[in-house]
Amino acid sequence: MVLNDLGKKINGALRKMTNLTIIDDEAVDAMLKEISRALLEADVNVKTVAQLRGNVKKSVNLDELAAGHNKRRMIQKAVFDELCKMLDSGRKPVVLKKGKPNVVMFVGLQGNGKTTSCVKYAYYHQRKGWKTCVVCADTFRAGAFDQLRQNCLKAKIPYYGSYSETDPVKIAMDGVERFRIEKYELIVVDTSGRHKQEAALFEEMEQMAAAIEPNDVVFVMDSSIGQAAHDHALAFRQRVDVGSVIITKLDGHAKGGGALSAVSATQSPITFIGVGEHIDEFEPFSTQNFVGRLLGLGDVSGLVTTIKEAGLHDNQKLYENITHGVFTLRDLYDQFQALTKLGPLGQLMSMMPGMSEMMPAGGEREGKAKIQKFLTMMDSMTDKELDDAKAQFSESRMYRIARGSGRSLQDVNELIHEHKRFAKLVGKLGKMKGMKTGNAKDLENMPQQLSRIMDPRMLQQLGGAGGVQNLMRQLAKNMPGEFGGK
Repeated sequence: MVLNDLGKKINGALRKMTNLTIIDDEAVDAMLKEISRALLEADVNVKTVAQLRGNVKKSVNLDELAAGHNKRRMIQKAVFDELCKMLDSGRKPVVLKKGKPNVVMFVGLQGNGKTTSCVKYAYYHQRKGWKTCVVCADTFRAGAFDQLRQNCLKAKIPYYGSYSETDPVKIAMDGVERFRIEKYELIVVDTSGRHKQEAALFEEMEQMAAAIEPNDVVFVMDSSIGQAAHDHALAFRQRVDVGSVIITKLDGHAKGGGALSAVSATQSPITFIGVGEHIDEFEPFSTQNFVGRLLGLGDVSGLVTTIKEAGLHDNQKLYENITHGVFTLRDLYDQFQALTKLGPLGQLMSMMPGMSEMMPAGGEREGKAKIQKFLTMMDSMTDKELDDAKAQFSESRMYRIARGSGRSLQDVNELIHEHKRFAKLVGKLGKMKGMKTGNAKDLENMPQQLSRIMDPRMLQQLGGAGGVQNLMRQLAKNMPGEFGGK
């Protein structure tokens, strides 16, 4: 995500300030100057930036801070709070009710990713257990129904539309009625867009809203227009009751920060952000979690939700193996398969405190390809090879696996090396008392033990042993019954 660049610049400013021996007004001013420059480069409004700068200065009055206060932490918290305030609309989004029909109408200008967002939105809720469908009421753009149909077929989402009917309001009414009868819980209606704001678009929107009476109206906005998003969001909200906003294409340019802050200023709550072309590159938006990830503080609650949805938290066999210091190739296979369900690797890394900067440019694509390559090679192994933790791989065995998977001998060697590396780490984990006993005293010592066996670079990114302890504390809070949680 290009917004990572903004996060790195803000983090850099905070890091410079925290590394100083003496933190005085001059140091705070220098930090705020860098942060302001980063926000302006992300197309955030000048007045908004000035307000943020002034508020941070007020809240970290160094003269009034009592002795013993951690100045660095206070300043970081002030920056965090002001960024949250800047992105918070102050209005709660519409809450849909599962178990009854919810009609959600999507509106927006043409080319902003509205049709794609409709399918992503339906797919997101489908994965959460909702019975979802999509209605194509866009009769203005040639090929709109074909695009929606193709996307819905890929995602296995039921859809409705017409090649012969030209009245979009009638199509919407017919589609909604049909899916209501079939007891669908979420009926997403895609409407016509235009290249610019015009009377015909707004009239059609108003007629459709009156006809289908949506539970929520979602305005879809392309983030590349930056702070101009303010006027667009306001214009649509004045004509229909926009209950929430989706910001798209946040992965492609540097103006995303401007768009996010501009839309929030219209008091329209942002509910989702699009961070890529793929159907799973679509994230629920929470101001605090988003700012936490932007500043490298992570989003542990989001990480836990993702882990639970992929079933990674409920692998009893793997847990038993780890407590005995055993890690088979089948364990590695299962974990790689689960990783593919977790969504984009960059998204996952940004949820872990301090890890957002460890994903290099292009690294996500390479990582995904490597996991797929490893899975293909393990598919060519026998059950004995996968289940025996002490399996030895002779050259003839490795040639057989290479031939069976269409990979090179070098690739097989790389897989065996990776497995040995993980197995060595698991062997060390199995020796920890907390893993075996689960009692409170042993669990308290686990962060220190973990920090001794971790990769030094990863440990540094997490903030040392204290950072590991904080991460485990947050995991315990979000996953009761595990990680020492109660």
